[in-house]
Amino acid sequence: MARHIGELGARAHHPFATIASVSWLYIALLALAVAVVVGAEWPRLEERFGAETRRRRERARRKAGLRIVRDDSDDFAASVERDLANLPTIDETERR
Repeated sequence: MARHIGELGARAHHPFATIASVSWLYIALLALAVAVVVGAEWPRLEERFGAETRRRRERARRKAGLRIVRDDSDDFAASVERDLANLPTIDETERR
């Protein structure tokens, strides 16, 4: 038993001894744990870094440069009424 403890102490000084003794099972479990954490946190990650958030930020940047013009509303309404009055119409007698 003392020899076993001495061997562990000797291995601890070697820099690659700890990594080399890690089995593939522990690496697979670590990868699985990382996948579970990412899966559990995915909604928060998507909310913060997702495509929809990026579109929202870009739209907010575009909207920040816009301004509302309120003075031309009467001219616009008159223009729409004039355009509607000038549209060609089809009478019921012309359809037949």
